[in-house]
Amino acid sequence: MTPSFRLESTWDASEAPNGRFDFALVNLGVETLERFQVAYTALTRVIDRAACRNARFVERDANYHAYAPPEGFRLAPGETWRFSVGGLHRPARHRTDGPKSAYLTDAAGRHHAVAVADCMLAGAPSELPPPRLPQGHLDQPFALLPWPRRVALQPGEAVPVALHPEEGSAAQDVLAVDAALALFQRLFPVDHVPFRLVPAPGTRAIRFQTEASMGAEAYAVEFGDAIVVRSGGSAGRQHALVSLAQMLRAARADRERFRFPASGVIEDAPRYGWRGCHLDVSRQFYPVADVLRLVDIMAWAKLDVLHWHLTDDEAWRLEIRAYPELTTTGVLRGPDEPLKPQLGNGAEPVGGFYSQDDVRRVVAHAAALHVEVVPEIDIPGHNAATLVALPDLTDGQEAPESYHSVQGYPNNALNPGIEATYPFLETVLDEMAELFPSRYVHVGGDEVADGAWLASPKAKEVMARAGLSGTFELQSWFLARVQAMLQARGKQLAGWNEVAHGGGVDPAGTLLMAWEKPEVGIELARAGYDVVMTPGQAYYLDMVQDEAWQEPGASWAGTVPPAHTYGYEAEGDLPEELRDRLKGIQACIWSEHFLNRDYFNHLVFPRLYAIAESAWSPRENKSWDRFCTLAPLGPKL
Repeated sequence: MTPSFRLESTWDASEAPNGRFDFALVNLGVETLERFQVAYTALTRVIDRAACRNARFVERDANYHAYAPPEGFRLAPGETWRFSVGGLHRPARHRTDGPKSAYLTDAAGRHHAVAVADCMLAGAPSELPPPRLPQGHLDQPFALLPWPRRVALQPGEAVPVALHPEEGSAAQDVLAVDAALALFQRLFPVDHVPFRLVPAPGTRAIRFQTEASMGAEAYAVEFGDAIVVRSGGSAGRQHALVSLAQMLRAARADRERFRFPASGVIEDAPRYGWRGCHLDVSRQFYPVADVLRLVDIMAWAKLDVLHWHLTDDEAWRLEIRAYPELTTTGVLRGPDEPLKPQLGNGAEPVGGFYSQDDVRRVVAHAAALHVEVVPEIDIPGHNAATLVALPDLTDGQEAPESYHSVQGYPNNALNPGIEATYPFLETVLDEMAELFPSRYVHVGGDEVADGAWLASPKAKEVMARAGLSGTFELQSWFLARVQAMLQARGKQLAGWNEVAHGGGVDPAGTLLMAWEKPEVGIELARAGYDVVMTPGQAYYLDMVQDEAWQEPGASWAGTVPPAHTYGYEAEGDLPEELRDRLKGIQACIWSEHFLNRDYFNHLVFPRLYAIAESAWSPRENKSWDRFCTLAPLGPKL
């Protein structure tokens, strides 16, 4: 249904200290309104509730804001209500800092959709950003991304119709070709297939050889009278087939720039064992089909870990059969629901979660493509949805807004002083251990507000009994209990770098992700933790790619153009004696700004491929010019 209202917005920097939003609500309907209110969601939050003009503040919950017009105001068809909102917690820097969604509630309590458009910049044109990639240049005419460790190839003039397993190939080799063919067809359904299972005119045979001396992911391809694929295992064989498919697809589609090899050799193996992609499905829900396609894209880019961020303040997305409230109350956001609309939600309630059968499907699909799925339940912070769904996990004597998270949620952390928290987590981990074969369970551990729990009598009892001081020592005590739960289930703890705060947990077997800044990774390695580098300043794919107002995304970590992501080196200043602690690198897809598929593709690509090449290829083999030519060939969601 076409909305009967539109909310337009402009950000004006002239009002101290952080500017203001000027709003215009246009009545496109046929009825005159009075005694109504409008709600909108925006990441640029109001902290001074009185700082509004021609409007009355009604309510705010994190990114949810509600305002009403002055008493007696009437909005006739075709007319506009103009109002301003200041008192912002930070300046707006890009169009996506403005409203993401809105709805109107009339005097009868009915909710109406309100259309929103880009927030404009007052006093200046809203300039478009420049192109993200230059044209690029190839020094060798082969489409390989990530670029292999060694390439010594001679280009050919002929392009095979397709490649097929040599007659008499082992069953597992035929199955591997079939799997690579199916992957290609899912990613490029219109393109001519690169593989067949049986010969046909114009096809060439692949001979497979297994060499136990090679690493599990290593492979080599020799081109001559025959194409010979040598690999150390099934993962290496898959990587070889992907490389062949990439070259054949490009050579067929663009013969001016690309060739298929006539002779020579590729010798290849990954730089890092952990080549990850994190996906936040709490802020925005991704259907199973989208998650599966992302796994396919990862396999095409030779990424091997899907870090699945399943819970956060906005929603708990993982079915836990012992606690059905988590995926009913804990996922449903709407005007009349316990969870207010956030980050693009409007008049209609929205939900979405993954059943345990969905999870098994994703895990099995990923495993078939040599992608490990590492689940994350974010604790103790980021649990606003959990605590609304399970109010027995709160301390009723704690003041309602005794602390706020950096995202503006009040009292959003699981309370270590509530004894019911621990059987809850035991049960959750029992069900997760059955669903996810990964040795790791990521428990978050990030962004607990300094001052959390200090107004909770039950938390203070624990602190006095255990001799703890402050929020982070209590968090450390809590996470040590969680670590013991995981160990009892044969799992190892993974988390964000704040897990090390307040004394940390036992570093043995613990994997922490350095996200706040690159230097944190060195500190974690010195403390004995295994480390994955994922700094927001380079590897967070929700960050803006240009300073232009029209460029979408977040900006707290700065501007992160593809060239910066590609050029960043995770090893950086890491001392040689600590490099064995660096297990790999990871892209992070945080979904606050990903309201649709176009936003996703604009922000994620080509930067995901830049990280994939840094994760796989030796530093000396990277080439920005080559990458700019090859990255546009990759599939998108």
